[in-house]
Amino acid sequence: MEEKKFDLNSIIGFVLIGGILLYMLWQNAPTEEELKAQEAEKATTEIIENERKAEEVKGQEDITLTKATSELAVVNTGDSLGLTKLQNRLGSFAYSGTLPSATEATTVIENAVLKLTISNKGGYIIEAELIGPTIYDGTPVYLIKDGNSSLNLQFNAENRLLNTQDLFFEPSVSTNGENKVLSMKLKTSANNFIEYRYELLPNDFMLNFSIKTQGLENVMNTSQPIYLDWNFIGYRHAKSITYENRYSRLTYEHENGGKHSKLSPTGDDDELEKEVTWMNFRQHFFSSMILTDTPFKEVALSSQDLVKDEEIDTIYTKKYGARMLLEPKSGGLSYDMNMYYGPTDYKVFKSYDRNLDEAMPMGWGIFGFLNKHIIIPLFSFLNGFLPAGIAIIMLTILIKLAMSPVQYKQYLSQAKLKVLKPELDEIKEKFKGNKMKIQQETMKLQTIAGASPLKGCLPAILQIPVFYALFTFFPSAFDLRQKSFLWADDLSSFDVVAELPFYIPFYGDHVSLFPILASIAIFIYMMMTTGQSMQQQQEGMPNMKFIMYLSPLMMLVFFNNYASGLSLYYFVSNLITIGIMLVIKNFIIDEDKIHAKIQENKKKPKKQNKFQRKMSEMMEQAEEQKKNNKRK
Repeated sequence: MEEKKFDLNSIIGFVLIGGILLYMLWQNAPTEEELKAQEAEKATTEIIENERKAEEVKGQEDITLTKATSELAVVNTGDSLGLTKLQNRLGSFAYSGTLPSATEATTVIENAVLKLTISNKGGYIIEAELIGPTIYDGTPVYLIKDGNSSLNLQFNAENRLLNTQDLFFEPSVSTNGENKVLSMKLKTSANNFIEYRYELLPNDFMLNFSIKTQGLENVMNTSQPIYLDWNFIGYRHAKSITYENRYSRLTYEHENGGKHSKLSPTGDDDELEKEVTWMNFRQHFFSSMILTDTPFKEVALSSQDLVKDEEIDTIYTKKYGARMLLEPKSGGLSYDMNMYYGPTDYKVFKSYDRNLDEAMPMGWGIFGFLNKHIIIPLFSFLNGFLPAGIAIIMLTILIKLAMSPVQYKQYLSQAKLKVLKPELDEIKEKFKGNKMKIQQETMKLQTIAGASPLKGCLPAILQIPVFYALFTFFPSAFDLRQKSFLWADDLSSFDVVAELPFYIPFYGDHVSLFPILASIAIFIYMMMTTGQSMQQQQEGMPNMKFIMYLSPLMMLVFFNNYASGLSLYYFVSNLITIGIMLVIKNFIIDEDKIHAKIQENKKKPKKQNKFQRKMSEMMEQAEEQKKNNKRK
């Protein structure tokens, strides 16, 4: 193996070479003027490279022209040659007349209920504050803030893909009668531009919004698709992120107003729709909407659920997106639209007469009909002169009184079954071991007495539409928001009587009292109504005792995070139901008279209807078949 030796001459040579290189670098260091020129050239190179990449990747949405415009202003102060190069590359939309607005300046327009802040950069709303309402921690309600929303017009011009969100508009404020008008113009010359026009009406959450172009026939390539992109992230506004997120949903009207649809409230969802006339990025009690007089030919809608862990302090609920395909007219754009930033309130929505009430979870079919035409008008009337909590109680009383005849029929049927119990027991004993014969004789006796279990179930079925309509009404009633009653400080959210030091799945980290009271009332009611059913229960029927315990338990657990107004309704409703049942039992229904009447009916020939005859024939055939099988 060859031995390595220390070479002093080599070391001296490397040191000399290094010294010479350092001397050459020092001698050739650029001057301050040369550094400025290099910086300008670097900016120009970056812009050219960005544009090249944008042309290569069709549909790329993030073209960094903001940097180009910013560099244009910087170079303007240091290098006229760089300015010329940048203007040449940006083309018409580098019109120097817009440079005074090429800053992060904003313009504010407001009325008594809404305050909007619009940025020069992009020309869109960067802040939307509702004047008056607050969120659960007492701070103002912002639907748009800190970059959670963007509006971008994307189009081709002079062989480049441009995004207005990266360019600077020139603001101009005026008035139209009592309306406040803000015109934002992206200019290519003094008279050629893209205009966003905002017109805010007094005391209104709805504003007029339009997009128009002027003199861009030879600049904007209308043979390529033109898109309006609206992206939005919903802020949390309620104590219960679970409850709020359940009612945060993207809803829209399409097929030129002929149909209303919605994306999934859970997980991620998307849809491509035709002829869309409005879309609502709903955040439970608040809505952000775009409406158009000229239906969008095609819209790609998307919704993403941002609540991944409900135990942590989540800031956002949903991420929404809408990519609208615009159709040019006469070589340019002309779209008259509206924007809405305000409460998800049925009365407010209905006042616009544009089917906006379809954006609310009112229930479908008969349920929605009951809400829109009975429950909402009745509650609004009561709430007009009563506190919200008292209005709920009065609403419950009126509904229960209206349903009392149905409840009377239900209890009467139960009373008849109770009177017939001794005879039903005799049938079971007489035909012991013959289930078919027991059912046949039982049905015959119940038919004669007019005490069919079906008659007892029918009144209960008739109450289901009202029950479900109220179940959908309370979670969406804006009038309950931040209205207090007894220990509940907000009837639209859960009430808290105790905080837990830990989180229980499905239940939460607190104890609500109204669900406990409602559960107790339901348990008492079910004991009264299912006690007789359990005594008469036949084999194969559902375990009524299990149901009696399950229903109050579900109320106790799952309603712990629901609106306290809903739990208040169930508590009062079941108290009233119990009271009505006691009155019917003790003062209206006489079981002795019922028994006597049944005995009279048994003496009379009872004519069976078609269904009863068919059932009787089927049971007789089954009985005969059973006998034949035994003989074999």
